[in-house]
Amino acid sequence: MKRQDELVVITKTYDLILWSCNHTGRFPRQHRFVLGERLERSLYDLLETLIQAKYSQDRTPLLKDANLKLEILRFQMRLAKDLECLQMKSYAFAAKQIDEIGKLVGGWLRSGKAS
Repeated sequence: MKRQDELVVITKTYDLILWSCNHTGRFPRQHRFVLGERLERSLYDLLETLIQAKYSQDRTPLLKDANLKLEILRFQMRLAKDLECLQMKSYAFAAKQIDEIGKLVGGWLRSGKAS
């Protein structure tokens, strides 16, 4: 499948994972293997959930789960910023991307396609 044929929400999540992988590897050692790994796992879980929703008849529970995972990601990113693992500019970028993904998931959930 070509990238332009993929759902925007999945593409944005994929891109955020790529961005995150380039940043979590630079976290200070004491946070890299706990917070950095959790952030990456949360993003991978989110991507998997969105892909499952794409191919599911009843998307509502999966999209609600995706919303919960996005909320957890918001707190993990904020924690990374507060622990000075991410610079403010990087945190702002990640927070904006998470918000955009959240709006897309919310729109998908509200649309008739979610049921």
